[in-house]
Amino acid sequence: MRIRTSTSASALFTPARGDRSQRRQARRDLAAAQREARLADRPDARTVTAVDELDARPVYPAAGRPGPASARGGKLRLPAHRMTTAVAAGAFPFLAEGGLGSGGMYIGRDVHAEAGFCFDPFELYGKVEGFTNPNVLLAGVIGMGKSALAKSLALRSIAHGYKVYVPCDPKGEWTGVAEALGGRTIALGPGMRGRLNPLDAPTAPAGADPADWATEVRKRRLLLLASLARTVLHRDLAPMEHTALDIALDEVVADAERTGRVPLLGDVASMLGNAHRLDDALGDPARRLGAAAEDLAHALRRLVQGDLAGMFDAPSTVEFDPRAPMLSIDLSQLGSAGDDTGLILAMTCASAWMEAALSDPGGGRRWVVYDEAWRLLRHLPLLERMQAQWKLSRGLGIANLLVIHRLSDLLSAGDAGSRGRALAEGLLTDCATRIIYRQEPDQLAATASLLGLTGVETQAIAALTRGRGLYKIARRSFVVQHLLHPAERHLYDTDSRMKAGPRELSPIT
Repeated sequence: MRIRTSTSASALFTPARGDRSQRRQARRDLAAAQREARLADRPDARTVTAVDELDARPVYPAAGRPGPASARGGKLRLPAHRMTTAVAAGAFPFLAEGGLGSGGMYIGRDVHAEAGFCFDPFELYGKVEGFTNPNVLLAGVIGMGKSALAKSLALRSIAHGYKVYVPCDPKGEWTGVAEALGGRTIALGPGMRGRLNPLDAPTAPAGADPADWATEVRKRRLLLLASLARTVLHRDLAPMEHTALDIALDEVVADAERTGRVPLLGDVASMLGNAHRLDDALGDPARRLGAAAEDLAHALRRLVQGDLAGMFDAPSTVEFDPRAPMLSIDLSQLGSAGDDTGLILAMTCASAWMEAALSDPGGGRRWVVYDEAWRLLRHLPLLERMQAQWKLSRGLGIANLLVIHRLSDLLSAGDAGSRGRALAEGLLTDCATRIIYRQEPDQLAATASLLGLTGVETQAIAALTRGRGLYKIARRSFVVQHLLHPAERHLYDTDSRMKAGPRELSPIT
């Protein structure tokens, strides 16, 4: 029970005519009454008969709280905290990642896990959640080692039984690698000995119906001719121009079968210039087809009599061997003057020539490497061919490797909303693996936007050193240091000219 006291102010009345002692006593009584009022609401420990247990809990003896909960003797036990690996990876990026396993090609060292890192897109397909295709995007500024990584992937995958095709080698860097691995290199360019006929009929797959295969070969040839014409004309073809290509190709193939030789691009260009025969073959009484094919005839003439003469105007001097471990097309003699038209035409012809092996489902697992792809992304016909190959990668067992300098190269394919931009961004979407080497500061925002990088990942790619890259595989991230064998380092060296010593000057006589 709590006892409250009250004080009446009547006793503190001070008469107006009191003496000094009375006034002094009144002041003392007032101070005592105020002190008593302040203490009136405080409980008296001697009058409390019941104490709540919670109020007594913080009051321990001098030796501390007794019992097993005293936390003495190292017996403190806290309940375990459970979380999923996805939550742990978000709370501790690059630290809680368990890796991809030991299957595939050895790449190097996982920087944060301090463990070996292996990668194989074919092994990961179907085993990693969100890994939907084997295609790979590799981007990095000059001198950070992205070319060495591309060549390592090719060389080490051959040890696993894969084959490597390089349909466009604009700098001639893959020639030494192909020769060292027992592969072949076809060098094309003005004045070179190599010849390649893109109209060669590929060998029919086993069990294919002859009529169906002839229709497929005709379709491929028409697509190739249309792509070449669009590249030279820098526009789409009109409906009558498509008809002229159909008629001209059929007439050339019929003549080749009668004479027992293969059709050539020069034959198609000549047929397009023969207005009377085109009109007679179509049976058009208005005689308009020959006049509509004039631009096409001059466009294809460039490949047989213009600046690209001597490459595609004769039967092939080489034969595609699908059993070779590596095949590269050296186009280093083209496009050095700043005009990529010749390079694009040669790339289109080479791609069509290699499609026979790529479209064979029984050809095994293969890598197709597009080195310096920034030069190819600006041309719509090539983008369309690449998109078709990206879409069919799973069914054909092909892993496409797209090598560029920066992610903004994809934006150079066209204006926003254009078909070229849509195709380039589609290639990025169809790459389940993105390997990003160091990017310049002005490229970080575009890179983070296109790839959906977190703030931690964006900071990581800004500080990456040579040979170190950020691997975005499905929704998982790794920072990996690429390790080279001394023999690989010598084979992949692309800085030999920068390291060569100055020439000795001959004395003046």
